[in-house]
Amino acid sequence: MKKILLIFAFISVFSFVKAQDFAEEPEVEIDSTVPPTGWKFGGALPAIAYDSDVGFRYGALANFYDWGDGSSYPNYVRKIYVEWSRTTKGSGVNRFQYDDKAFFGSKIRFSTEIGYYIEQALDFYGYNGYQSLFFSDYSNSTSADYKSRMFYRMDRRTFRGIFDFQFPINNKMLIYSGVSFINSKTGSVDIEKLNDGKTPSEMLPSLDSVPGIYENYVNWGIIPQNEANGGFITLLKGGFVYDTRNNEALPTKGFWEEILFLGSPGVGGTSPYLQLYITHRQYFNIIEKSLSFAYRIAYQGKLAGDVPYYMLPYYNNTKEIKDGIGGSKTVRGILRNRVQADALIFGNAEIRYRVLNTKLFKQDFYIALSGFADATRVITPYKIDMTNVPATATGTIFNSNSNEIYDIHLGYGGGIRFALNENFIVAVDYGLANKTQDGSSGLYIGLDWLF
Repeated sequence: MKKILLIFAFISVFSFVKAQDFAEEPEVEIDSTVPPTGWKFGGALPAIAYDSDVGFRYGALANFYDWGDGSSYPNYVRKIYVEWSRTTKGSGVNRFQYDDKAFFGSKIRFSTEIGYYIEQALDFYGYNGYQSLFFSDYSNSTSADYKSRMFYRMDRRTFRGIFDFQFPINNKMLIYSGVSFINSKTGSVDIEKLNDGKTPSEMLPSLDSVPGIYENYVNWGIIPQNEANGGFITLLKGGFVYDTRNNEALPTKGFWEEILFLGSPGVGGTSPYLQLYITHRQYFNIIEKSLSFAYRIAYQGKLAGDVPYYMLPYYNNTKEIKDGIGGSKTVRGILRNRVQADALIFGNAEIRYRVLNTKLFKQDFYIALSGFADATRVITPYKIDMTNVPATATGTIFNSNSNEIYDIHLGYGGGIRFALNENFIVAVDYGLANKTQDGSSGLYIGLDWLF
């Protein structure tokens, strides 16, 4: 606990000190009468963070904001986000994001992301939630049932190029369209690399002697051979957005609704498919500038075709593509990517309390606490071909009780936020899983409110 508190203190102090050190105009005091204008350095961090799913993160990230003439504050006009980071569990992020709400002086919003993501030990627990069993002892080297610390892991390297537009119909309704290019390279964890430099007692067993979930799925034909190593996907996107939020960084009033269609035309040897995403968010102001409540309900489901296995563990919205379902950005407390299916629903309910509103280094600063409950449920299972699955897999890898597929996965917990100028928000959440089949708990340190 002392280490966790030290990390909290370091992140909060360092981020705001660096924001002051690098500000182009440090003498400008930001208040309700003198809002920021033009481009400003929004904040920087030595991307030191912790996520129970991906480990300790190190690197660097920075935000830059264009406030325009200041009339839209606390909403920015344009934003640039850059990050280079690595984690102790083998993950890597190389990312550039640009968000422009006045594209070439128009009312069109343009967003883009160019990124390369390395997952040396990506979580993989199988399909359909509780149809796939999880036993923590299988990856616990001190347990009598130990198999391998990489039993529920695989390797994934992903390039993403995202280009999205939102065209206003009026001041509340928008038409959304875009295209994404996603190239995924998937395979087994590099055991030899992970064993390098370890003592014999610390070494991982070979995949030949102890195959993990990914290797078993490939060997049994659950993951088709033509998908096992990943592939290139072109996603065409379209839909509608209804947005009445009073601000984007921490909304306390209004709705944020999305209906999105995502489809792949099936170029490059992949099968065509079409998905539907529906997200409803609502915000309630209980005490002005202090206490608010927010909730989100999201549905994602296949409408046609066959979604490649490597495209299942994602949640899409108009803002970004996130790993899901389970973990820091979807259902906190349960294992990352725990629930993958043809159709599912998930939701979040969160109470948010700003305990301090003040100035820090002549800039707006607040601290907020939160309590949350997150949940998800399979609606339509992903079809698993059990033809070549051995009988011994029932009760060890697959659940014999098919009715439990539709049980609810629940996580709950609390968090704290440190915010500079309303938009640069250092986030800390701690979630607990309701069932051991979903893990035990998760600690997540990153940026922004969840939604």
